[in-house]
Amino acid sequence: MLSSSSPPPSKSEKDKMLAGELYNAFDPELVAERQAAKELCFQYNRLSPVQENDERKQILQKLLRVDDAWIESPFHVDYGLHLKLGKNFYANHGCTILDCNRIDIGDNCMLAPHVCISAATHPLEVERRARGEEFTASITIGNNVWIGANATICPGITLGNGVVVGAGAVVTKSFPDNVVIGGVPAKILKKVPGNDNQANAGK
Repeated sequence: MLSSSSPPPSKSEKDKMLAGELYNAFDPELVAERQAAKELCFQYNRLSPVQENDERKQILQKLLRVDDAWIESPFHVDYGLHLKLGKNFYANHGCTILDCNRIDIGDNCMLAPHVCISAATHPLEVERRARGEEFTASITIGNNVWIGANATICPGITLGNGVVVGAGAVVTKSFPDNVVIGGVPAKILKKVPGNDNQANAGK
């Protein structure tokens, strides 16, 4: 048991990262985990999706711990360790997911080409950025979400069930269930048709 005069145990850089605190991204443990994910992504992206599909499935299982995801090449992920995919996940070509904090994606979600989902951000101060300091915020995406081509989901965002994100949108805040959003920054454009029994999505 620590005495009252003992300093609290220091957090690892990984602990700080997952807590959303400033951390050093060049920490050796984090660099090693990112390099392992990059190597698996490289192996995945260079295999034929037709002739070597079994090998691709094995890599996804190792990288993301999933069996039923359908992910087109090229695909890039920061760690893979902090990404949780629901059932029947699909990502089209060129998607990037930076999971330096927890990213939870629900069932039946679809990502169009070149979607970027990033839990990473940086300090405004130049000196801190130059030292490699970063911080993160988790992202939660509900079930049955469709994200259009070239859309960007920023750190700390929650998207409700049934949300449709328009192509090219930059999502900088959270949105409720069953709405269509679009624009830069994204805003609600309309409710998803056929969900009148859901709670009012607001304006």
